[in-house]
Amino acid sequence: MKFSIPCTIPYGSADHAQKVCECLDALYPEPACALHFQSPLELLIAVILSAQCTDARVNIVTQSLFQKYRTASDYANVSQEELERDIHSTGFYRNKAKNIRECCRILAEKFNGEVPVSMEELVQLPGVGRKTANCVLGTFFGIAEGVVVDTHVLRLSQRLGLSDETTPEKVEQDLIRIVPRDRWVKISHQLILFGRNVCTARNPKCAECPFNTEAETAF
Repeated sequence: MKFSIPCTIPYGSADHAQKVCECLDALYPEPACALHFQSPLELLIAVILSAQCTDARVNIVTQSLFQKYRTASDYANVSQEELERDIHSTGFYRNKAKNIRECCRILAEKFNGEVPVSMEELVQLPGVGRKTANCVLGTFFGIAEGVVVDTHVLRLSQRLGLSDETTPEKVEQDLIRIVPRDRWVKISHQLILFGRNVCTARNPKCAECPFNTEAETAF
């Protein structure tokens, strides 16, 4: 199935974004986060671990991690060395372990062990930026505060003409401007899936691409 976007519709416009959304809806009508979790704390930990790591690897690690650590206090009270061993295979384990322990210490002390449900409070936690906060708020709580801009969303936004910016912060602002708020959570998951499955960073599957238009890159 091919989707033709008329050349009269300018890149970076709300009309262009609508056409892209229609195509993504056909491909991924009910997109979901690939990380495994059962609570906002588990999702928060999984997203922190997913930095520079595949979701598949994170899911392998968290299968035992979430059995061992049940509460924010559990993470806060474990030694740095032990947590490093538990998450070693996700990469950058020293920094991740440090952030997780400090983040969970704050959760235990200031939020009664609960994950706060606000962007302002989430981004104050160690290891938590807008991408992580948007993922937790949108995926678990259904709260659309912004768009998750990871490496896939950044790349796809440029290739599909949704943004010509090069930083996650500016790309997110472009997407917020042209995509309706009630679609922010959904398009985040859709672009991530499309970036993983079709429009990959290297050797993208252009023959399988449903967009019948020139992409904004020379692959």
